[in-house]
Amino acid sequence: MPTSDVDRPDLPEFMTWEELEQLPDEIAGEIELWEGRVVWVRKGPPEHQDYSVELRNALRRCAREAMSTDPEHCWRASTESNIFFGVAGKSDFVTPDFLVYPCPEQDYQDIRAADVLIAGEVLSPSNTEPLIEAKKARYAGAGIPWYWDVVLGRDPRRIISVRVWGLDTDHARLPEGVAPLHPANYIMVGEWTTDATDGIGFDHPFPIHIPWAELEF
Repeated sequence: MPTSDVDRPDLPEFMTWEELEQLPDEIAGEIELWEGRVVWVRKGPPEHQDYSVELRNALRRCAREAMSTDPEHCWRASTESNIFFGVAGKSDFVTPDFLVYPCPEQDYQDIRAADVLIAGEVLSPSNTEPLIEAKKARYAGAGIPWYWDVVLGRDPRRIISVRVWGLDTDHARLPEGVAPLHPANYIMVGEWTTDATDGIGFDHPFPIHIPWAELEF
């Protein structure tokens, strides 16, 4: 159950992963650490979680189909798993709604940003645009090559669109003395809407073909 502002305990502005682990799960599960700073991230409504799982399942199917024809590669799709930044330490992380990454060499291995291929967010009314844009910038800064966002609608409950963004490290021409705020940014490379397409079709990091019917529940 997501916490409300009233339920949130009075925590310090900065914490370590070890300190976060001492909190009750229902509190710790609402927190990300951004370079040690406590960032509260409310969980969305049940539809938010359900569509995250459906996207993960569809991506997992596509990954397995790709691996059946290309056994030299191994990919895994997960939901709400922490992405840790840097090569060590755990006090800097975010938790995307779904993600794709190469199969770890060991069980229960932490997922490092340098290994992530897709980070995805399901955008529901509980999300705020500033937080989503901030997380998107963190994914880009970490060099994650693909970012997906999934927009949900109401009446009827459904996915409205899926957009794929590719990492761009080349800067546009800017006036002299003007530098980009972030060294890397995403540019949209694909968009699929339920009223105009039959589903999602993208070829990176493996062939991905997902009909809309597969994402219904």
